[in-house]
Amino acid sequence: MATQKKTAEVDYSMQEKILALYELQKIDSKIDEINKVKGELPLEVQDLEDEVAGMKTRIEHINAEIEELNNLTKQRKREVDQARIMIGNYKEQQNNVRNNREFDAISKEIEYQELEIELAEKRLKEYAAGVKAKKLQLEEADGVLAERTADLTDKKSELDGIEAETAPLVAEYEAQEARAKEKIDERLLAAYERIRRNVRNGLAVVTVKRDACGGCFNRIPPQRQVDIRQGKKIIVCEYCGRILVSDPAEAE
Repeated sequence: MATQKKTAEVDYSMQEKILALYELQKIDSKIDEINKVKGELPLEVQDLEDEVAGMKTRIEHINAEIEELNNLTKQRKREVDQARIMIGNYKEQQNNVRNNREFDAISKEIEYQELEIELAEKRLKEYAAGVKAKKLQLEEADGVLAERTADLTDKKSELDGIEAETAPLVAEYEAQEARAKEKIDERLLAAYERIRRNVRNGLAVVTVKRDACGGCFNRIPPQRQVDIRQGKKIIVCEYCGRILVSDPAEAE
């Protein structure tokens, strides 16, 4: 909104806007050079942060699975204890039966409880094996987390150091950038930003050097060069789409 208001208050000529674009490009290129010093550090830090967060989530899930297995183990042990108590009760009842039918019925109940104990003990062995496997996974995950956390600390420290060192210069360039943008209307500024995103080296505005585009080095026709020097309208390279300007230093 501030850019739009300022541009509306001062009626800058097209030549002034083109010069402002050229200055903006030089400033952005300086900022790009500073960002190159950081290299892949910002991406590496982001990747490590994502990995650390992912490992923490995985560890939480493993701990939850271990807790669930421990709860199931307690439940099965209670079932075994209950079954043994019932078997003891049934055996006492067998001593007081009145006929063979009652004895056989109680015997079946005892047999059923013994099968329940056998099944529960099988499950207990499975749970114990599961807990052991999960603890190994947890130990491995903790090791990876510690390693990634150490890497993240080192990378962040390196990145913070570079940013602290370059912060005053970046602030100065950003102030210059804001002043240059005041002379450029939003539509032209949007076009500039779009071109910068679409070209590999971030050069949206280039000068004509030795009769060629300073971006793609294709030849610019003489009449088009005259139009560029006059600065009455925005002219883009028909090959790479960059904005073409005459070098102010050469004009002087």
